[in-house]
Amino acid sequence: MTLRYAAAVCAVLCVAAPAAAQSADAQQERAAAVKYLEETRQAFLASVANVTDGQWTFRSAPGSWSIAEVAEHIAITESTVPGLIAEKMMQAPPKTPGEGMTDERLIAGVTDRSEKAQAPEMLKPVNKWATKDALVRDFNASRDKTIEWVKTTPGDLRAHAAPHPVFGALDVHQWILLLAGHSARHTAQIEEVKTTAAYPK
Repeated sequence: MTLRYAAAVCAVLCVAAPAAAQSADAQQERAAAVKYLEETRQAFLASVANVTDGQWTFRSAPGSWSIAEVAEHIAITESTVPGLIAEKMMQAPPKTPGEGMTDERLIAGVTDRSEKAQAPEMLKPVNKWATKDALVRDFNASRDKTIEWVKTTPGDLRAHAAPHPVFGALDVHQWILLLAGHSARHTAQIEEVKTTAAYPK
């Protein structure tokens, strides 16, 4: 092997190895996001599985959301946010290195029910679904679509960012985590409704 050939081989390997490592890291991150999407899906489905009609529409206090309204908020978000991610955020300007927060802080923040937040008008419940079964069916379809997108979409999910009104600049991968964490946050809200003294038995 000549010195020139050896140098050429070294140059290729030195470039290719980090790229392969990055690709493996990206695959692991996507797998972790899919796992979180699946876990939070199952938790939500379990929370509404045995809810009766009376429990579904029960309000723990005047002006509070019923389980039906919380579930609808989850389902509307599931059908709205992924489209924004796929169509707009992946086209957003590249993320500035070091910008934003860590994934761990994001998930902790979005699932922290001690901090209350007002849902934007477009994501508020409007009695869109006539039955719980119809809502669950459409939620599952939306979550399936999101999971498939995370698994198969080309491009670097960390390379683009868009602002969130509470958490600031989030990259596309973090927006996916936010979506899953959002359902976890409101699944906890459903469980809180069930602890109300007047909750139908």
